[in-house]
Amino acid sequence: MRNYHPDNERIKRKYFTFMKEARRQNEASIDAIAKALNRFETYGKFRDFKSFHFNQAVGFKKHLAKQENKQTGKKLSKATLNSTLQHLKAFFQWLSREKGYISRINYYDAEYFNLSEKEVRIATAKRSRPVPTIQQIIHTIASMPADTVLEKRNRALIAFTLLTGARDSAIASFKLKHVDLGANSVFQDAREVRTKFSKTFTTYFFPVGDEIFAIVNDWVLYLRNELHWGNDDPLFPKTEVKQGKNRTFEPVGIKQEHWKTTSPIRKIFKDAFEAVDLPNFNPHSFRKTLVELGENVCRTAEEFKAWSQNMGHEGVLTTFYSYGEVPSGRQAEIIKQLGLPRESENQPFDPSEIAKAVALEMKKQEVGWGV
Repeated sequence: MRNYHPDNERIKRKYFTFMKEARRQNEASIDAIAKALNRFETYGKFRDFKSFHFNQAVGFKKHLAKQENKQTGKKLSKATLNSTLQHLKAFFQWLSREKGYISRINYYDAEYFNLSEKEVRIATAKRSRPVPTIQQIIHTIASMPADTVLEKRNRALIAFTLLTGARDSAIASFKLKHVDLGANSVFQDAREVRTKFSKTFTTYFFPVGDEIFAIVNDWVLYLRNELHWGNDDPLFPKTEVKQGKNRTFEPVGIKQEHWKTTSPIRKIFKDAFEAVDLPNFNPHSFRKTLVELGENVCRTAEEFKAWSQNMGHEGVLTTFYSYGEVPSGRQAEIIKQLGLPRESENQPFDPSEIAKAVALEMKKQEVGWGV
């Protein structure tokens, strides 16, 4: 049975180049597009894209809705359906303008990849995810052993994530030179650090406790003074694995190499929280924890602006819209308090300072915000 079509492969390569170079999509996005196209081609038995007709889109949509997630055994989520179909819609709309396909493919046939409005609302609904409290994170870190070099690294990694709010992709690529213990900061240099949107900025350590700073400080000094590592060595090195006595591969220490993916970091987080019977809080959830902390400690628009910049956000609206969600418990508490008499009942609320700050940000950012 044929598992590819040569003409399709050629035009896909052209599309991937277009998406990467013209639309500035990253490798993960290109992989998602490739996966969606492979699903469609497999369904259609790898027929030529030139034969595309809206009936194929309708049929594939029904076929995809019946597919199961191999890991969970459940039907594919609406979010997966929507993203897959939108990748295909964008591809065939682009293809309908390409030489050799213009007369064969109707641009509007790609519209048949759309889900219903109800399904799109389900797929794109924003659902709250568990966010750890500062106390939960500190408790988890305090419970982690630190006898071996791997245990020291793992504990320092989670402490560093709380201290800086850095994304896991950045953490995997930091070098020792990026951390300035004297200035209490880390330089997220996009030339060497995998930051979102290749943004370069400095993060000053968040005020999350002296014990958290001490753990990170001790780790950096351990690498520099005891292992004699240099500026270009990884801040959080990968695990060194060797064959043990039973001919099985076992972790034995650390290597002077960066992790190539973020999977090991996520596993460290998972294991640490499971060990203290807490939910599996991923690295990104710490950013929401820090936003909640900022909302509590910042007293002026300028302070929250500085807090927002420290997370790598160009404007406070990014922080508000993408992270600044009021937890359900606190929401209930606020609504209940609003029904109680207030001491300053005769003094109207003056939102001028925050309103001015928000207005300024909206003026600066007339387009969407990146997270």
